Amino acid sequence: MGATSSPERLSLLLGLAVMMAATLPRYLIGDHQTRLILLAVAILAVLGVALAQWRLLAAEARRRLPALLRRLAACLVAGLAAMAAWQGLVAGWQGGALLASHGTTLGVLLHAMGIWFRPVAER
Repeated sequence: MGATSSPERLSLLLGLAVMMAATLPRYLIGDHQTRLILLAVAILAVLGVALAQWRLLAAEARRRLPALLRRLAACLVAGLAAMAAWQGLVAGWQGGALLASHGTTLGVLLHAMGIWFRPVAER
């Protein structure tokens, strides 16, 4: 069975790692050392899988990756902005750690939905 990889999968893995890293301050503030260590190990595991996916990418797929990473960054910024607006208008300011966690989660979800709804011919 041949291993396959795609730049979309790799961009989602990198987004997942960023999202998990954005959650770290919440565990630092809450003094949840065990969960903090487990999350750090999980981030390393996701980055290891992302590295393996990178090595499996064909040259043509590697050329598509920068555009996907720019879209991921734009989605992360949009997610942070949307969550800042939500916290400011509806939920009340709950702190930067919660904003980073929820904003990056929304950003990765927006990126994943954008990939999912793109026509197959564009992938």
